[in-house]
Amino acid sequence: MGQIETWPEQQSHGDSVFPALYRSGAGERRAADVLPWVEAQKDSLLQEAYQHGAILFRGFGIKDLESFDAFVSAFRLPCFTYEDSLSNAVRVNHTDRIFSANEAPPQVDIHLHHEMAQTPLYPRRLFFFCKRAAVSGGATSLCRSDVLWERLEEEAPRFAQTCREKGFQYSHTMPGQEDAESGMGRSWRSTFKAETREAAEARMQQLGYRGEWLANDCLRVTSPRLSAIRELEDGRTSFFNQLIAAYSGWRDHRNDPGKSLTFGDGSTLDTEGADIAVRLGEELAFDLPWQTGDVALIDNFVTMHGRRTFEGQRSVLASFTT
Repeated sequence: MGQIETWPEQQSHGDSVFPALYRSGAGERRAADVLPWVEAQKDSLLQEAYQHGAILFRGFGIKDLESFDAFVSAFRLPCFTYEDSLSNAVRVNHTDRIFSANEAPPQVDIHLHHEMAQTPLYPRRLFFFCKRAAVSGGATSLCRSDVLWERLEEEAPRFAQTCREKGFQYSHTMPGQEDAESGMGRSWRSTFKAETREAAEARMQQLGYRGEWLANDCLRVTSPRLSAIRELEDGRTSFFNQLIAAYSGWRDHRNDPGKSLTFGDGSTLDTEGADIAVRLGEELAFDLPWQTGDVALIDNFVTMHGRRTFEGQRSVLASFTT
């Protein structure tokens, strides 16, 4: 339990492995036995998550919502609550700290993304707990965005430079009420914590959003200009945005991915460059093979994540922190 282990499926990027793995050295442990270790090692674990991009904890005795809550709490990090976020996913809150990862149906493929990078408000660290692994499929896909950026600069330097200079604007249509059949079905009422259109408009103005009211109580919103990259503390550059998910997967009966984003100045997206970014994401993706009881810690500034389609019952809970 004291050192990062290697496993055959891991990727190697420079001096780091991806994702890192901590496995209980004495078989399955009780959660109460590992929490003191987590609390004592929290600073080094957070640094390792930043260095490697993600850590998988296996055999740590996390069995249920309560033990997952205790595990996250041991890191002593401020909560980033779903209620206060601008996430477009429908989730179910279980505690102030814990909520479902996404209520979208099993056949919905959730594409790689940095959590809430399409908004001005986003968490730094993500914790996921596999309460029940799917019968088949259902992996959480991971991708190191610093590695993707290096490849993108090599293969599409002009597109990469435009992304750096202009950033992106994101647009999507929100329903008036929650739509759990969509991976992006959160209502404008929930997103903006507004019961009236006037309150939603006031919140949008505060955040720098533009909005257009549509039929059936829907609201089409456009974000302010948001950066497409993030300069990390150690000199790395991360392709920190929502391009892959928005361009490839923001599709339901209200939304068309082809109309989901532009460059930050409103100019038309370079689809050839976007296609290269999507391809690189798939080439670099690592599908996390969930086992029931696993916990993953993801540094949201370094690593994108997504969800593969699945069969059977799958339950993954989430907790976000600053």
